[in-house]
Amino acid sequence: MQLSGKNFIAGKLSAEGRETFPAVNPATLEELIPHFSEAAAAEIDRAVEEANRAHESYREQSPEKVAAFLEQIAEQIMALGGELLQRAEQETALPQARLTGERARTVNQIKMFADVVREGSWVEAAIDRAQPDRQPLPKPDLRRKLISIGPVVVFGASNFPLAFSVAGGDTASALAAGNPVIVKAHPAHPGTSELVAVAIARAVELGGMPAGVFSLLHGRSHDVGLRLVRHPLVKAVGFTGSLTAGRALFIAAAARPEPIPVYAEMGSTNPVFILPGALKTKAAAIAEGFVQSVTLGVGQFCTNPGLVFGVADGGLDTFVQKASELARAAAPGTMLYGGICERFAEGVQRLQQITGVTVAGKSTAPAKAGQSSAVVLVSDVEAFFEHETLREELFGPASLIVRCKSAADLERVARELPGQLTATIHGTEQDLVAHKNLIELLKQKVGRLVFNGFPTGVEVCPSMHHGGPYPATTDAHFTSVGTAAIKRFARPVCLQNFPQSALPSELQDTNSRKIWRLVDGKFTQADAA
Repeated sequence: MQLSGKNFIAGKLSAEGRETFPAVNPATLEELIPHFSEAAAAEIDRAVEEANRAHESYREQSPEKVAAFLEQIAEQIMALGGELLQRAEQETALPQARLTGERARTVNQIKMFADVVREGSWVEAAIDRAQPDRQPLPKPDLRRKLISIGPVVVFGASNFPLAFSVAGGDTASALAAGNPVIVKAHPAHPGTSELVAVAIARAVELGGMPAGVFSLLHGRSHDVGLRLVRHPLVKAVGFTGSLTAGRALFIAAAARPEPIPVYAEMGSTNPVFILPGALKTKAAAIAEGFVQSVTLGVGQFCTNPGLVFGVADGGLDTFVQKASELARAAAPGTMLYGGICERFAEGVQRLQQITGVTVAGKSTAPAKAGQSSAVVLVSDVEAFFEHETLREELFGPASLIVRCKSAADLERVARELPGQLTATIHGTEQDLVAHKNLIELLKQKVGRLVFNGFPTGVEVCPSMHHGGPYPATTDAHFTSVGTAAIKRFARPVCLQNFPQSALPSELQDTNSRKIWRLVDGKFTQADAA
C-alpha cells in the first residue's frame, strides 16, 4: 500500500498544512518516505466538528452493531498483514517478534471491548422503583446508566506503536463507549499510524458507521495537540507519554471555559523493595529477573523498574554484584527515536554527577548511533533523600539500587515516593508479616502492587489496574488497560419517572438483554417488573 502522508478526516484525505516532516529509521537514521503533512488549524477544527456530528448517530447504534464494528477494525488490522509490521519495524527499530505480539494484543483488546459492549453490563444500570405510598413523601421512579460523552482525542504513544496508538486501548474503549475518536498520531511512527487508520476507515465504511466517528491527524509541533484539547467540542482526552507533555495537556484542558478530563499516564519509577528473607535466599535469581525487566524493550516501558531498595547486608551485595555483571553483559539496543535516546544519555550523565551515585555495571559493548547501553547505578539512602532527581523517571534501560540501613528507611522511602503505576515486593510470607506497614504505605502510592515478580508485562483483563496517583496519572481512579478503561469515556445519567416506552432497553422493567442490573439495591439479571 502506498502511503499518502496525509491526514484522515472523516474518511477523506487532507493535506492543507504548509509544514511536513519525515519518519526516521532509528536504526539507520535514514529518512523514510513519504513526508507527512502537519494538520492545519482548519483541518483540526473540521475533524472535531465531524466527530461531534457523528456522535449524534453513533451513540444511537445498537450494541450489536458497535461490537461488530469493533470486530471489523480488528479484522482489517490483521488484513494489513506483514506490511504493517515491516513499516513499524522501520519506524521504531522494534523487532518483528515484539511487533507481532503487540499486534495480537491490539487486536485482542479490541475484540475484548466488543465482548464488553455485546454483554452490556458495563453501563451499570440501576433501577429504584417508585413507592407512591411511602410516607411522609412518595418515592419517585429513578433509573440510571452510563452514556457516551462525545468526541474524544487520543494521543498515540511512542513506545507502543500499535497497542497504545491509533487503534490502541484508548481508541477501542472510547469507541466501545459510543464516542467518536480523533487520534493525534505520534510523529515517530506516522506511517504505521496511517496504515492502521486505513484499516479503521475501511471498518467504518463496512460497518455503516458515520464517517466522522474516526479521524487521524499528524503533527510534530505542540500546537496540533493543544488546539485539539482546547477545542470546545472535545469532551475528553486519552494520553500516554511524558510528564511534561501530559501536564501541558492537563493544564490546557483545565483552563478551558468548560474544563474536560485528561486521562494521562505520564511516568513512573516502579520501585522494587527486596526484603531480608528474599535477599537471604534468592538474591542472585532476583537480580537475573530484575536485569531482564530493566532491559526489556531497551527499557522503554512505563512499568520499567527504575528503583530498587534493600537493607544493606551480604544479600544485597550479592544482588548488586549479579545485577552489575548482567548489565555489563547486556548488548546495547536501539531506542525508538533520536530524541528519546538523547534524553536518556543526558539523564544517565546527570545521575552520574550526583555525589554518592556510582555506576556498578554498564554494557561493555560499544553503542552505535541511536543505541543505549544498560546501566545499573548504586547509591545510599542519604543521597536518595538529598537529591530529588533520583526519584524521577529515567526512561530507558537504567535502574538505581539504593542501599538502606533499616526497615524504617524502607518505610520512609515509601512515604516520600511520588505516585507510581506499580511497586514490587520480593520477599517471603514472613517478610510480608514483618513489613506489613510498608505494604500498607505502598498501597497508598501505587495502582498495582506486585509480589515476587516484576512489573513489566501488563495483562489485559478486567482486574488489571494500569494507573496510579499523580504523577503516574492525572486520575488514580481510572485504568488505561483492561475492560474498566471504558469508564473513562462515559458519564451517568438518571431518568426520573419516565414511561417504559421512553426508557433505553437497559433501564426498562423487562431485562431483554439479560445484563446485570442493580434493582432496588440488589444485583440481578431478572426483570424488574
